[in-house]
Amino acid sequence: IYKNYKVINNPEITLEANPDDLTSKKIKELANSPINRLSIGIQSFFEDDLKFMNRAHTAEESKKCLKEVTQYFDNLTIDLIYGVPNMSIEKWKQNLNIAFEYNVPHISSYALTVEEKTALHTFIKKGKISPINENLALEHFNLLVEETKKQGLIQYEISNFGKKNYFSKHNTSYWLGKKYIGIGPSAHSFNKLERAWNISNNAKYIKSLSENILPLEKETLTIENRFNEYIMTGLRTIWGISFELIEKEFGNFYLAFITKKSVPFIKKGLLEIQQNKQHTTILTTTAKGKFLADGIASDLFIV
Repeated sequence: IYKNYKVINNPEITLEANPDDLTSKKIKELANSPINRLSIGIQSFFEDDLKFMNRAHTAEESKKCLKEVTQYFDNLTIDLIYGVPNMSIEKWKQNLNIAFEYNVPHISSYALTVEEKTALHTFIKKGKISPINENLALEHFNLLVEETKKQGLIQYEISNFGKKNYFSKHNTSYWLGKKYIGIGPSAHSFNKLERAWNISNNAKYIKSLSENILPLEKETLTIENRFNEYIMTGLRTIWGISFELIEKEFGNFYLAFITKKSVPFIKKGLLEIQQNKQHTTILTTTAKGKFLADGIASDLFIV
């Protein structure tokens, strides 16, 4: 990458890992490498939750890992899952408090989702496990928002909470619609007009490159695709949807469309219009609308 591209000073270089990957030896090796941020898939600090989610690591490994990682890395993020069946509000609060004890500067937290053809989906269908309770998930989400705010973490995206100067540069680029390049098997790239993805087979990927063939597929995005993506990502972030940007990049038809379509949601107190620091008019979700952001966005799509 350094050989082929101009790289900024001190770029954010993140490695994703699970607690069972991060032995003491591995953590020290990583601390001596160019990697300067870790993203750790904790999910929960409770053994029964980890077994339920079929995770390979234990709760003890999670705590040991964080204790050691925080001695070497100032910049890290952890994943936590809420909405787990039978997880009480108190237990979810304990999960958050343990994360706060390690002074983690960034948390990504998602509601448990059930994908078809998974073991979890089968167990729920057979009645072996309680189905996902959306009201409980909403209670967990509201507690997450309250407790992270008390700790000085900013909810800059629906599922992402970071202290000032610790927002993920990588993911923020996605949400702000910036260009990115993906290198290696399965990697995705985006240049604002096209999205491309490399084949996932390592051997075929290497063979193609040796023959000077780019092993990828791509799609050209229509103006409707790009508008809908901007609505989806914009409503999930604190930066919202800029009316000026819509007028400039998409045109008056799209500005009139979003202005009209957003009115019912504004009246319900789910969306609001604000002026940001740059004196730009932006449309954002309210505290009440945040949990419903994806559903609201889909109602604002052009189809």
